[in-house]
Amino acid sequence: MHVVMILMSLCFLGLQRFSNSMKNSCRLEWPSRSYKTKADCLLFYCCPLFCLYYFTSFHSLKHQTKVTMCCFRKRFNLFFIFLALDATPIFSLTDSSNQLSTNYLENAKKPEVFDWMVKIRRKIHENPELGYEEFETSKLIREELDKLGISYKHPVAVTGVIGYIGTGSSPFVAIRTDMDALPIQEMVEWEHKSKVPGKMHACAHDAHVAMLLGAAKILKQHEKQLQGTIVLVFQPAEEGGAGAKKILDTGALDNVIAIFGLHVKPEIPVGEVASRSGPLLAGSGVFEAIIRGKGGHAALPQLSIDPVMAATNVIISLQNLVSREADPLDPQVLTIAKLQGGDAFNVIPDYVTIGGTFRAFSRETLEHLKQRIEQVIIGQAAVLRCNASVNFFEEENPLYPPTINNGDLHKLFVDVAGNLLGINKVDTNMEQDMAAEDFAFYQEVIPGYYFTLGMKNASSFEPVAPLHSPYLVINEDGLPYGAALHASLATGYLTKYQRGIAKVVGKYHDQL
Repeated sequence: MHVVMILMSLCFLGLQRFSNSMKNSCRLEWPSRSYKTKADCLLFYCCPLFCLYYFTSFHSLKHQTKVTMCCFRKRFNLFFIFLALDATPIFSLTDSSNQLSTNYLENAKKPEVFDWMVKIRRKIHENPELGYEEFETSKLIREELDKLGISYKHPVAVTGVIGYIGTGSSPFVAIRTDMDALPIQEMVEWEHKSKVPGKMHACAHDAHVAMLLGAAKILKQHEKQLQGTIVLVFQPAEEGGAGAKKILDTGALDNVIAIFGLHVKPEIPVGEVASRSGPLLAGSGVFEAIIRGKGGHAALPQLSIDPVMAATNVIISLQNLVSREADPLDPQVLTIAKLQGGDAFNVIPDYVTIGGTFRAFSRETLEHLKQRIEQVIIGQAAVLRCNASVNFFEEENPLYPPTINNGDLHKLFVDVAGNLLGINKVDTNMEQDMAAEDFAFYQEVIPGYYFTLGMKNASSFEPVAPLHSPYLVINEDGLPYGAALHASLATGYLTKYQRGIAKVVGKYHDQL
């Protein structure tokens, strides 16, 4: 009878473990860090000892003690069954997943991969292309994917490329890079300086492309181990063109259940990363206003309607939207970065053009700022007898939403990056930044995570040029870390997080 009870208990345990492993698509681990309750530890470490003591003591005890032991056994059997039912597996990265991530970094540092990424990055840097003009960059990407035997779709959103590695079926997880340059004249003199006057990869998108291709090369070598499909997103027009939104509008990512992206940060040492759960970057919008008056001679202002004076009133009044109308605990920034009017010292112009950006950490605040900006510009211009029109460029440059990181994916990021780099190299409380990133468009419809990657030479004490500077220099030693993190996050998601999140979302299909 007692043997039967113990066997029943073990059956309960086995069936429960098998059911959960099938449901969550995670392997059983013996013994494991993936069991969270005290009951787990007792069952897998102490059960053999209990069973040994249980049988040997029974045959060595006298009759009276046996009666006591029988009572104990009845209670112990019930307790044993309770432990079996209480033991519950949770999601965590297995040792095999950790080892795979480590291998990714080792592979990315090998000369045949590292030198290849450097060559690609430098070639793209020499030939920068602005948003939706990345034709040569797109061609280079497709040529490299062809060499790797990776299938892809093109064109997507004009110049975009979407690649696929894995089973070709669900779950689908995406890793994304941007690839456009900026209208900046490079001031750094080096062998691979931009060959295109007035254009430069001053935001390191050349490095981003090289790292995603590096991840693709590594992942292709381990394709048979993938438990789903990794989608490679080479996106155009991040710098003001809302390329992410256009990618989404094509439907190319309709069944993707998670997406990851990164951006280099020159101020962080190589081999370190930073991010946070929740709001990370602000959302933003742009505007331009034309204030029209009546031009005339500077000596006879009474015969004119001065749009310059109206513009100065408008600019001062706009600052009150943040200093006097905004909640101090709700960060907002409104910047006038453009002011143009007139061509002569002695002529009052017919009109003045002003323009700028506005930023906040919620869509509601952005919409409110947008409404008030238009009201203030038109109202203040009218005070000085001028007419004004305001353009927010909603078609070509819609409001960028704030970048808000998914909490569950943050846990995965900490696990993966901590294992790959060391937990002391992972800053999980990065300061929020008022800069904007169109990766946020993905996050509005797909659980997403965005992080920053260090590119600073840790042994150097010289100040580094920031992003969007004509003096920006990228430390290419950081490329392997970006490639390995891309690959590790996608693989880690597929192996451990796929089923739970997919079921919660519940709207995806087996094919893209």
